[in-house]
Amino acid sequence: MGKHNKPEPEEDNTPELVRRRANRKSVIRSGRTIGEAREQLETKNERNAARKKDKKKKSLRILFTIFGFIVIAVAIFCIVSNLVRNRDNLLPSEDTVENLTPTVKIIDEDATGTSKITSRMNTYIAEAESDFRSFHFTPTKAVVPSGSIRVIHFYLEGYNGYIKMTIDRNAAESVEDAERLIRYLKEQGINDFEYLDVRIPNKAYWK
Repeated sequence: MGKHNKPEPEEDNTPELVRRRANRKSVIRSGRTIGEAREQLETKNERNAARKKDKKKKSLRILFTIFGFIVIAVAIFCIVSNLVRNRDNLLPSEDTVENLTPTVKIIDEDATGTSKITSRMNTYIAEAESDFRSFHFTPTKAVVPSGSIRVIHFYLEGYNGYIKMTIDRNAAESVEDAERLIRYLKEQGINDFEYLDVRIPNKAYWK
């Protein structure tokens, strides 16, 4: 009998199976890594987009705030300008006041050749004369009494007495007080007086 050759041992496929299993795990592991990287990339892009959106919103808020301040400043400027313009229109200009000249006769009881009538007195008398006429009174004369440089006595047509006034007080206010007192006396049946004293604000005397 010839020698029988021993059957060759079958090839062991174990290493190959192990390699396939290792490759499968490697592929799975690689797949997870790619997915995680993609997820991280998307998250980063979202964060960047959110930051840009927030930055845009902040810029818009700043612009709207600045615009609001500008609008308020312009409105305040317009209001103040209108108030100043109206005040200037209501108040007489300095030129107008200086150009006022009295038309009534002015008597200085202390005058001895040199009158003590000042430009301020002249202006005050002119203003008071104009205010009396606005109440339909007709001033006839203004007297600066002896020993005084601030008090003026106004005489009105139709009245024997006079009205004591002082240049330290606003002429229009003094004339208004005198008009109210004359009206009050007429309501009481008194049509004449020796004098009316309106030199003190919110107080009036008569005799």
